[in-house]
Amino acid sequence: MAVLKFRIYFEEDDSIYRDVAVKHTQTFLQLHQIILKAYEFDSKHQATFFRSNDNWQRGREISLAKYDKTYKVAPLLMEETTIGSEIRDPNQKFIYNYDFVKGWSFLVELINVSKEENAKIDYPALVKSEGIAPSQYGTKGLVGDKLTEVEEKYDLKAGAEGYGTEGDGDDDDGMGLGEEAEDEGGKEEDI
Repeated sequence: MAVLKFRIYFEEDDSIYRDVAVKHTQTFLQLHQIILKAYEFDSKHQATFFRSNDNWQRGREISLAKYDKTYKVAPLLMEETTIGSEIRDPNQKFIYNYDFVKGWSFLVELINVSKEENAKIDYPALVKSEGIAPSQYGTKGLVGDKLTEVEEKYDLKAGAEGYGTEGDGDDDDGMGLGEEAEDEGGKEEDI
């Protein structure tokens, strides 16, 4: 049974991607679910794939459901369409759109075909993760409390643009970078 490895790029930044492995007999619904899991998105929104060419032009639609919009050609449904049935080329591409209101868009590219399954992997599977994924709803849940700790430790909220008022040039004390100064506590510190 063939195993297909896809690279799913976040459209806004191609340095952010996830590699997933799926069996060619699995459905687009399963591919949809592993993409959401890989990017830590929930599954509450509409989604669709488009078969694509090397120029990322949209072709045949493979949709989660038939939505209330006009179609030139009725879409295939994810749960009924196997991934292998839509592979037309060794570098097959798809465009994946999720949450039509927010407009999340991902570029899906076939990067490898293997004839043998790995018995240790439960397909579909996330096999590689590169870059920090965008947050679906604002602040990234993965960071959460750690971001708050950093803000408190370094007082990031205090100054405009993350800078304090020291060294703004308002007080001409004649000190340059690298010279030592005394703070209010009386100890020396490198500036």
